[in-house]
Amino acid sequence: MIRARTFTDARQQSHNNAELNWWIFMRISGLILVFLVLGHIYMTFIQVSESDATFDAVVAKLSNPAWKFYDWMILFLSLLHGANGARYSIEDYIRSRPNRAWVKSIFYTVIALVFAFGTIGLISI
Repeated sequence: MIRARTFTDARQQSHNNAELNWWIFMRISGLILVFLVLGHIYMTFIQVSESDATFDAVVAKLSNPAWKFYDWMILFLSLLHGANGARYSIEDYIRSRPNRAWVKSIFYTVIALVFAFGTIGLISI
């Protein structure tokens, strides 16, 4: 199957609105993630010197709810974006419906656990 590159192609190839919405989400979340990650890299590695990059400094930074939300958005969008991309690959390469259902259920369980542990880790700081 050839993946759509334009909105018009995606609209023609999608079997339902959910698939079209996921296509749009992948473009928007990818763009947002680029800026979130670049900002995170700048604030973590460029703005702070090596001597200031201590555990206490990270804990002090994450005591601000805005930073927690910023890092949580990176966690949320990257997991959802990556899970949707993996869903495309699972749909393409696993032909058997029962096998595909098992692989998806295990994969989504792992993604949910990573999200839960990441969120708990951010909140607990």
